[in-house]
Amino acid sequence: MQVKELKKSGLNHELEVTVTAQDIDKRVDQRLKEVGKTIKMPGFRPGKVPLKLLKQKYGKAIMGEVLEIAVNETSTKALQEKDLKPALQPKIEVKSFDEGKDLTYTMSIEVLPKFDVKEYKGLKLQKLVSKPDDKAVTEALEKIAANNHTTVKVEGKRAAKDGDTTVIHFKGRTADDNFEHPGMEGDDHHLKLGSGMFIPGFEEQLIGKKVGDKAEVKVTFPKNYSKDLAGRDAIFDVEIKELREPGEAKIDDDFAKSLGLDNLDALKTAVQDQMQQEYDRQSKMYLKKTLMDRLDELHDFEIPAGMHDMEFNNILGQIEHERAHHVHGENCDHGDDYSDKVTDKEKDELKDIAGRRVRLGLVLSEIGTKNNIKVSDIELQKAVIAEAQRYPGQERDVFDYFSKNRGALETLRAPLFEQKVVDYILELADVSEKTVSGEELLKALDEDEGEGKEKSKKPAAKKKKA
Repeated sequence: MQVKELKKSGLNHELEVTVTAQDIDKRVDQRLKEVGKTIKMPGFRPGKVPLKLLKQKYGKAIMGEVLEIAVNETSTKALQEKDLKPALQPKIEVKSFDEGKDLTYTMSIEVLPKFDVKEYKGLKLQKLVSKPDDKAVTEALEKIAANNHTTVKVEGKRAAKDGDTTVIHFKGRTADDNFEHPGMEGDDHHLKLGSGMFIPGFEEQLIGKKVGDKAEVKVTFPKNYSKDLAGRDAIFDVEIKELREPGEAKIDDDFAKSLGLDNLDALKTAVQDQMQQEYDRQSKMYLKKTLMDRLDELHDFEIPAGMHDMEFNNILGQIEHERAHHVHGENCDHGDDYSDKVTDKEKDELKDIAGRRVRLGLVLSEIGTKNNIKVSDIELQKAVIAEAQRYPGQERDVFDYFSKNRGALETLRAPLFEQKVVDYILELADVSEKTVSGEELLKALDEDEGEGKEKSKKPAAKKKKA
């Protein structure tokens, strides 16, 4: 094998690799001997067919397979010989080959940059910490109460109106045969008028009724209902036993019990714990963002254009997808602009973000490699299980997908590796804590645009020295 460097420009290299005809012939002979162990030919036992006959009959058939293996093996050796680490899959083009002649191909590679990792041990960082105060807990309880509407009994004899909850007894039958089907009867059932919980037309016929009234409600079951009732007319005899109207939830022991807790103190503790978990999560996000900012300030080198383009396209695709579903893209800051089209100015910002992400990814990868940080199989299995739990009832399909798709599995490994490296650096950092309010913590995250919405301080098109 001969390797010649044709071009070198920054991180881009072009090599010419020549594999001799003798090497190709040797590979063909070796492959023919392997397949010859099972090939049957008249007059010969399997494994005893002469190599010359095998080459005459099967030589051309296996040539494509031999060439593919030869290119894969020699391209790897060529990169090792030149001490080149490709950023992405090299582009290979066969220049010349014919039976009995040398194989020559070119290989275009964009390599990973060589750079010095700056001193990260003892970095001075500040961690914002917060604890929920009584006011924050009270506000959270009020929000919970507002989202858990209660009803109070209506005194007097007023008529039911839309939004009221009726407590009813009902008993139904199909109109054509007067048959009472299972499930067509209920007692002390709470039905909110206007909720659409019952068959279309049922709730409307109760509006205007009073406690003690009896009504004959006539409806038609939807065509997509159960087989026995789909599209059929039915009659329900309904008695209004009680009428209830929306009321404000009183935050007391009874309210706590309605949510499955023993008393109000238990509810307050549960809310406080949940808020603390969220504050802790936000605090970690802020600390990680601060660390990433420091690493970004310390490192300045050229990144592979191919990796930058891939990251940019990933971010752009995500934002376009979110905007198509009327979700504001998190990687941009455009106020109330929800248009589907990403502007050129926005794309420039996204290119900066993509460049920062790639550069930081390379820095973290280098730190992790030098310190032998790895993601264990157990950690990866836990990540797969966590992913499967996001799809109840489809867990087996998720497991099968990851077991058969190595690339998908690596998408889980990458963030685990990154977090392990970040945790390693933070253990060596000089981290001071500053206590702030919950509002101040949220404000700090918003001002820094949160994790994953970084703004690069470097122009995307700037060429950097390795």
